[in-house]
Amino acid sequence: MNREQLLASLRGAPVDERVITALDVAGRDDALRLAAALGPRGRLVKVGLELFTAAGPAVVADLRAAGRDVFLDLKLKDIPNTVAGAVRAACKLDVSLLTLHADGGRRMLEAAVAAAHAGTGGGRRPALLAVTVLTSLGAEELEEIAPGGGSPAERVVRLARLAWEAGCDGVVCAPPDLHALRAALGPGILAVTPGVRPADGAGDDQRRVATPARALADGADFLVVGRPVTGAPDPGAALHAITEELCGR
Repeated sequence: MNREQLLASLRGAPVDERVITALDVAGRDDALRLAAALGPRGRLVKVGLELFTAAGPAVVADLRAAGRDVFLDLKLKDIPNTVAGAVRAACKLDVSLLTLHADGGRRMLEAAVAAAHAGTGGGRRPALLAVTVLTSLGAEELEEIAPGGGSPAERVVRLARLAWEAGCDGVVCAPPDLHALRAALGPGILAVTPGVRPADGAGDDQRRVATPARALADGADFLVVGRPVTGAPDPGAALHAITEELCGR
């Protein structure tokens, strides 16, 4: 499946299925209970470093068996050959989205793209999302890490352009960076946006956040929501409220 076909299929999802719930929990049983509690609008779930380290690839298979599509958020970054091997392994897990760090460089990104195509034999493959700048990082921290790299938005655009040219399908970026991303690269590139918080929600450790409706209006294709849903007394009701906001109801 080429990039245009994959992006069209992902964007064909209705608005109320554009929220990805982050299953940032300590183990398999908690993850499966939480996924079940999300209800029918919780089709897309994120498996990140904490859960994957605790439960391994088996939890992805369990979630797939439960009817969930999986965003595998491992933020891969290593030498090109190692990342290519990890991408091939992820393809066997039948995940829908997979992250890698854009600053791993062009050769690493291109190796990942080639591995994704080879690993699925031309069939449906995971969308490769390049992580640009973490939503937890502010301008001062970015300057400390990589002096002279420009504003957060400038860094996002530079890394996003690199990833797009290397064949990746999209990026992960914070809500405030969406305007600059769309202005520089247009509507083609997929944008998955964490740091999404309801208007009455706490920011927690996220620095650059927005409400769900604002992020979608600014150009996000999919939203990643964690604690506002998973920390609610009724996760299914919390997710339903967010999707209703997105649908304008």
